[in-house]
Amino acid sequence: QVQLVESGGGLVQAGGSLRLSCAAPGSIFRIYTMGWYRQAPGKQRELVAGITSSGSTNYADSVKGRFTISRDNAKNTVYLQMNSLKPEDTAVYYCNANLTPYGDKNTYDYWGQGTQVTVSS
Repeated sequence: QVQLVESGGGLVQAGGSLRLSCAAPGSIFRIYTMGWYRQAPGKQRELVAGITSSGSTNYADSVKGRFTISRDNAKNTVYLQMNSLKPEDTAVYYCNANLTPYGDKNTYDYWGQGTQVTVSS
């Protein structure tokens, strides 16, 4: 059984920083892409940043230059360092991993439970 476990959300003032972590414990054969999405009230879930197993990254235009995604393949963990936070970054942030569990031939998308990030002005 694979579950993504997120941590690191909270309340921060504009201009501040937060670091989100997402671990994928469990019996995993391989993790391909990992990423962070967010959903603000009344809005659709959107991709914030993604990273491949080889370390290639992509970012939403709204966070480029402020957020950095990274991963530790040995720990099956992905991070999101968020700097220069703005009130419009307020949302629930979800971790995503595209992976193949041990003993399975297929690849699946797994999601974390979500962590609230609130940026006050």
